Amino acid sequence: MSPLCPLLLALALVAIPGVQGACPAAADLKNPDGTRTCAKVYDKSDPYYENCCRGAELSIEPGTDMPFLPSDWRNVISSVVVAPRCELTVWSRGGKDGKTHKFTAGAYPRLEEYRRGVFGHWSNAISSIYCRCW
Repeated sequence: MSPLCPLLLALALVAIPGVQGACPAAADLKNPDGTRTCAKVYDKSDPYYENCCRGAELSIEPGTDMPFLPSDWRNVISSVVVAPRCELTVWSRGGKDGKTHKFTAGAYPRLEEYRRGVFGHWSNAISSIYCRCW
C-alpha cells in the first residue's frame, strides 16, 4: 500500500460536506432558557475537525451590532456556528471597516479555510460583527 493512500483518505474526509467536528449543530443554538441565539464564536480551532469549536465561547444574540469587539475577542475568533435563518457579518477592522464576509446558517469549524483577500484568511482576523435573524 502506498504511503500516499492515508493522505488521500484524510483529504477525502476533509472534503465531505457537512463536516462540523466538535461544533454544535446550527439548529441546536439556543440559550438555556430556550430563547434563540444568532451565532456562537470560539477562540480555538485545530487542523483536526474533532478538536475545533473549543476554548472560550461567545454567544451572540439576534440583532447584536458590535463595531468594536471586546479586546479579549478582537482577532482571536477561529470557529463560528450560525443558527438557521440567521446571518453573521464580520469585518477585519474595528468600526466595521476593512474586508467583510457574511456567514450564513451552518458550522464553520476552521476559519483558515475561508479566504480574506488574496493572501489572508478569516481565522484570528475578526474585529467587528453584526448578527441578524429573520
